[in-house]
Amino acid sequence: MARHVLITGTAGFIGFHLARRMLADGWRVTGVDAMTPYYDVALKHARHAILMKDANFRAVEGRIETPGLIAGLMQADRPEIVIHLAAQAGVRYSIDAPQSYVDANISGTFQILEACRHHPVQHLLMASTSSVYGANTEMPYAEHHRVDHPMSFYAATKKAGEAMAHSYAHLYGTQITLFRFFTVYGAWGRPDMAYFKFTRAILNGEPIDIYNHGDMRRDFTYAGDLVEGITRLAGHVPAAGGVGASPVAPWRVVNIGNGAPVGLMDFVQAIENAIGRTAVKNLLPIQPGDVPATWADTTLFETLAGKLPKTDLAVGVQSFVDWYREYHGIPAA
Repeated sequence: MARHVLITGTAGFIGFHLARRMLADGWRVTGVDAMTPYYDVALKHARHAILMKDANFRAVEGRIETPGLIAGLMQADRPEIVIHLAAQAGVRYSIDAPQSYVDANISGTFQILEACRHHPVQHLLMASTSSVYGANTEMPYAEHHRVDHPMSFYAATKKAGEAMAHSYAHLYGTQITLFRFFTVYGAWGRPDMAYFKFTRAILNGEPIDIYNHGDMRRDFTYAGDLVEGITRLAGHVPAAGGVGASPVAPWRVVNIGNGAPVGLMDFVQAIENAIGRTAVKNLLPIQPGDVPATWADTTLFETLAGKLPKTDLAVGVQSFVDWYREYHGIPAA
């Protein structure tokens, strides 16, 4: 019988790519998603429609914070591992709608932890974010760095999830790996992400807003590389006191990033090259909640699971632009 994984957030950008990968690897996948209208729900339905072509995929629509929803699925399906990706994302949106972050990122994560407490799995993997590094200026960001000064409420809720997970690992022996993502891009991406907005504006002949006057650097990570990292980590279950793990709990935090920050203007140029058109640029001050740079120290990941493939920026951006044109019916120039 095929191995079984429960993944939350499978209609989302990363969850969709991860579910496709695990289905291709022979897993049975139960995918949970609330189809919330934070961005175009049609895009989420389109992702799920692709997944549902595989007989080994089962879609469940519901909010993870609903008491008993995840526990009921786990009692019925008995997955070997759970990968928790569902969250309210977005640094800037958390300024305007903090309650949605409490509901999904704190209450929802609590429901995942409780479900795994009562229906134990071999490994619970949970998404965190590089945003938890906040005001830390020590680069590259390493997992042992202090994360005491989040710059956004989104980051604060993800840091809370890490702490909640540690307590469950210590109290109940739940084996948990959290991974901190660094700016992820690629086909089927989120429309609220800067690269998506840049592409749309350039194709429409509209100016693009570039914050901090372009003096920003990000550890851009291609979605396929990230998914490779998650699938590798699934096989590396933490033990208390093990490599990179807590001394008192089977709990570990691991960066998954490219390990090489790119200037924002260089990223914009890659999009311009892929489209074949130069952008009109509005240079603006940095936005509240933003940080000027991110950079992943990937030493721990490489110690556990080897070096990740690193898709060339030009190749990854071209792949996204090609998908964007196809999805929106825009002919190539």
